Amino acid sequence: MRLSKYFLILLFLTCGLLAHAQQDSIFSLQKCLSIAVNNNLNVKQSALTMEQDRIAFNQSKENLLPSINGNISRELSQGRGINPVTNTYVNQSLTSDNYSLNASLTLFNGLALQNAVKQAKLAYQAGRMDFQSAKDLVTVNIIINYLSVLDAQEILGQTKSQLAVSKQNVDRSEILEKDGANKVASDFTDFKGALAGSQVAVVNAQNSLNAAKLNLFQLMNIPYNENAVLQPLNAEDLVGQYGVNPDQVYQTALQQLAIVKAATLRRESAEKGVKVAQGQLLPTLAVNGGITTNYSSAGQKSVFIDSTVVPTGGYINTPTGKQSVYANEANYSQQNISYLDQFKNNYGTALTLGLNIPIFTNHVKKNAVALAKINLQNLQLIEDNTKIQLKQNVEQAYYNMSAAYNRYKATSEQVNAYTESYRISKVRLDAGVITSVDFIIAQNNLDAAKLNLISARYDYFIYSKILDYYQGKLLL
Repeated sequence: MRLSKYFLILLFLTCGLLAHAQQDSIFSLQKCLSIAVNNNLNVKQSALTMEQDRIAFNQSKENLLPSINGNISRELSQGRGINPVTNTYVNQSLTSDNYSLNASLTLFNGLALQNAVKQAKLAYQAGRMDFQSAKDLVTVNIIINYLSVLDAQEILGQTKSQLAVSKQNVDRSEILEKDGANKVASDFTDFKGALAGSQVAVVNAQNSLNAAKLNLFQLMNIPYNENAVLQPLNAEDLVGQYGVNPDQVYQTALQQLAIVKAATLRRESAEKGVKVAQGQLLPTLAVNGGITTNYSSAGQKSVFIDSTVVPTGGYINTPTGKQSVYANEANYSQQNISYLDQFKNNYGTALTLGLNIPIFTNHVKKNAVALAKINLQNLQLIEDNTKIQLKQNVEQAYYNMSAAYNRYKATSEQVNAYTESYRISKVRLDAGVITSVDFIIAQNNLDAAKLNLISARYDYFIYSKILDYYQGKLLL
């Protein structure tokens, strides 16, 4: 009884593991997209660059705030030196501490700081668009390769169907060969040759499928799983006119596509960069304030102890003769001033309003303006080139899509015609009217037309998705 119990538990665990393994081998389009975006190194690098741009933007805003710095120092001196309390020379060991707190605020510098904030903000927005563009590019590549796998799967299925038909023809011809009923002597060998050709087609189709799967897994940056199964998409529903012309797609792409937005934002950021550099040529008005205090081991104070009567050395004449003059003399002792008392007593403040006027700076700032303008021109060219390439790519994708659609319609009619031709050839072969060569030709025509139909349908699907990408419809 106990053995049966353990066997059932083991069976349940095994079934659970198998079900989990099967689930891991099933890939939907959304699952592939999620894995690819999470694993793609270019996307991760774009995320890091975007984060750098965000930090730079925050720093540009924080540059508008005052800067506050504190300083603490201790000095140990031996021998002749200056007493910081009396500012006189002494010859002894001294210990002195200095404390200061300084603040500075730029009131005006040609609006360079304000324009730097705008420049960094636009750069951050461009970084976000670059990040989105990296995800979009991965998305469209995954969709294209996902459809390529489905295309290869359908082609493999079609070649296997062709193989099954060729096998039936060989079996039928073999029976007729034994009965001596073949129309010509080469009928059996012709069908065997056609069977071998179908077997080669299946091998080639399987290799193409494996290569397409490998490309897909490499794009997802995960280990290749040859047993992976992709969930099918209904590509047939997408066959039809796309609904917009190339110019409409291009105009939408200018407004929606992340890569175009990024190029525009970087050009606008460079425009602010020119203003930042020009602002550095103007005077800078700043206010500075500080608090200082210090301590010295030489700091001492006199403390009253008592007073005594001492002769002054003078005399006065009296009727009785000269009398000495006496006076009260105070007695003091020297005591060290405490650390806390020095800290409070030596406290001082300062406030400065300064105007810095750049007169000659070795043309550093002037050249900075020239470099900023060159950078702006370069980014303008990049923006223009991005738009030109976009227009060319949109037109190419649109006409490729239209060609695939027209090829699909023509191939559909061809399949219908060859299907009827194959049916008639089958009837005539069974009646012994035609030879195996004529029948194989009819069969090959139909097989080739069906394969072309599959390719045309998926070509249309792929180019439609590329046009969707240009219109910003593939955002994650």
